[in-house]
Amino acid sequence: MTMEPAAEPRPAPEPGSAPEPGSAPESESAPEPGSAPESESAPASESATVRGPRRRRWLRWAAGTLALVVLLPLLAAGIALRVNYAGDPADGTHTRDRDALWLGHAWVDGRKDDADVAALARQLDGTGIRDLYVHAGPLEHDGTLPESAYPKAAWLVAAVHRELPGVRVQAWLGDVLATETPDGMRLERPQTRTAVVRSARQVLAAGFEGAHFDLEPLHSGDRDYLTLLDDLRRVTREHDALLSVAAHQIDPLPALHSVFGAVTGHPKWWSQEFFGQVARRVDQIAVMSYDTMQPLESLYGGYVAQQTSLALEVTPESTDLLMGLPFFSENRFGHWAHAETVPAAVRGVRLGLSRTAADRTRFGVALYVDFAATEENWREYRDGWVG
Repeated sequence: MTMEPAAEPRPAPEPGSAPEPGSAPESESAPEPGSAPESESAPASESATVRGPRRRRWLRWAAGTLALVVLLPLLAAGIALRVNYAGDPADGTHTRDRDALWLGHAWVDGRKDDADVAALARQLDGTGIRDLYVHAGPLEHDGTLPESAYPKAAWLVAAVHRELPGVRVQAWLGDVLATETPDGMRLERPQTRTAVVRSARQVLAAGFEGAHFDLEPLHSGDRDYLTLLDDLRRVTREHDALLSVAAHQIDPLPALHSVFGAVTGHPKWWSQEFFGQVARRVDQIAVMSYDTMQPLESLYGGYVAQQTSLALEVTPESTDLLMGLPFFSENRFGHWAHAETVPAAVRGVRLGLSRTAADRTRFGVALYVDFAATEENWREYRDGWVG
């Protein structure tokens, strides 16, 4: 997930090959005394002549086999995603009034005022949005958070309560982890985790009603992250506040994160088991179901449907599961704006919900992000999900 800053890519024949058709031998004279008979020297020449075509055939075979090994699974996966996008969502698979919206840093650094909150209230009127994740960080690499990062926090919480009764304001805190580069936060250090917990206490004392964490890239199976969540949960419960996280996508194929990580150094996905371990430790888990590398709208929608089902299968009933909607438009590796659309995401969410847990109440969507959203994004969310 991208965060708004805190301050607002014809050759010569091979040796030994056969002579050109029609060419004459160099000499027809008898061999010199003591030289090897022609019958003894012929096999070496013939072997070299045969070896070249055989090698080329082997290389063509190997290249074709490799292409099949790579392309056939991708083709099969694409077909599966397209099939996953087929059908009709079940009746009633619309908002449960547990949706969320990520808001940029401008809401707590002094760039927004009462008029902006009133405009936000009009935008959210009649929607299912209940939680606002307001960027109040980023955290320092050592886990600390300067209070100067969110000087208008108390004003924002009061203004939202006035204009949007029932909507909760959570502090969105994140940082880059040192999992793939030398620089970043190191969760393996106990003192860093302690500082992160202290930062959570800090934002709750400032008036925020929850702490929302987005730490990336977070590798599947990270036990230090689970330990941090356990510590954070104790703090949020003490304050009668919420603990929520932004979550990576789940392996669309078994153990794909391991294979992808070995090849690229960036595992990207979480195992379904690890996703469930995280979901059991928080009040809300929001899947970042965008930046999926899908080239077509139908494949993206099928992918979101699959992600929704995978997440539902391991998220306990006591935890709110939110699926991310792309309220932004970019064209880069991993994200094509023509494919990752709000209508495709909403349809995928509804299909996954229909097939897995159509009656689940603790479920919603999370919109990323306010400062990149268009009126068309809001209309598509209303038409497809709010109903």
